[in-house]
Amino acid sequence: MKILTILGARPQFIKAAVVSRAIRQNNAMIQEEIIHTGQHYDYGMSQVFFDEMDIPTPTVNLHVGSGNHGAATADMLKGIEAEILQRKPDGLLVYGDTNSTLAGALAASKHHIPVMHIEAGERSYNRQMPEEINRVLTDHVSTQLFCCSEKSKSRLAGEGITKNVFVVGDVMYDAFLAYLPKAIWPKNLKKLSSPFALTTLHRAQNTDDPARLKSIFDALSSIPEQIVLPLHPRTLKMVRSNNIQLGHNIHLLEPVSYFEILGLLKDCSYVLTDSGGLQKEAYYAGKKCVVLRDETEWTELVEAGINKVAGIEKQPIMDAASWAKKESAIQTNIYGNGTAGKQIVSFMSNM
Repeated sequence: MKILTILGARPQFIKAAVVSRAIRQNNAMIQEEIIHTGQHYDYGMSQVFFDEMDIPTPTVNLHVGSGNHGAATADMLKGIEAEILQRKPDGLLVYGDTNSTLAGALAASKHHIPVMHIEAGERSYNRQMPEEINRVLTDHVSTQLFCCSEKSKSRLAGEGITKNVFVVGDVMYDAFLAYLPKAIWPKNLKKLSSPFALTTLHRAQNTDDPARLKSIFDALSSIPEQIVLPLHPRTLKMVRSNNIQLGHNIHLLEPVSYFEILGLLKDCSYVLTDSGGLQKEAYYAGKKCVVLRDETEWTELVEAGINKVAGIEKQPIMDAASWAKKESAIQTNIYGNGTAGKQIVSFMSNM
């Protein structure tokens, strides 16, 4: 059985490390070829993950890069379709909710190739987010849908999707357990002597809107703790071009590796982020998380009192940061027991 795996962004590389390893270790019947769309294309956002996590080298890199959603998705769709026609896979595997995810799902479904979607059934119910559109459309053309929780499965049932839906847990939890022993402190940051919060910002709705970005940085600059913020060069350019002032408590870093993120997670007091993946990684590390968005798809963490959605206004963010510093009773096994990768490979083998 030959499958094509479509990857394009940092969180997908982490998830693919788990499933690709499970394929190699547990099922010689599956032949995997990786198509890298090039959505994240520099070393810090892409190649370092393949190097560190022993992900198989992509068979093809489409070198699409960043750009407007329509143009980027169209270029991915065209490139993936060409690879499907040439390689004639038995299935196509996609992760999460990026433009790479949607392009792969659409290309395969148009050619009647079964689509397997990892992280199916997640919903923020905000159709203004491109990721939400990608999630919904991908789920509705998928043949096998792998969910992180029972709640994800119930969401799919509410949309009429009930066939071949499997609750396997979160492959990012598998990755967290496997790679935590390799956690390291970022090489370009001196050890901090005072408590700090790990922060990331990358959602277009925040980084492309100067007013939202300024509001978030006003809040971060007013938080008593030190802020460690790995920042994509594109976002840094927005900060500088809009003359957004940064507090002395903010330590900017270039994008860091997964092992460095794990090192920061181990030592931080709490997390502030607009990332979906880091919300869960904070939970796995036993840290509370402030969500710098107006909603989250990981509602289980909010309901458990582990995450708090703060939006982008200064006072709510500061209030949530004060909340996050307090001790939290961490609830376990919300997203499985760390065997998601093995379960997914087993289900794929029986497709």
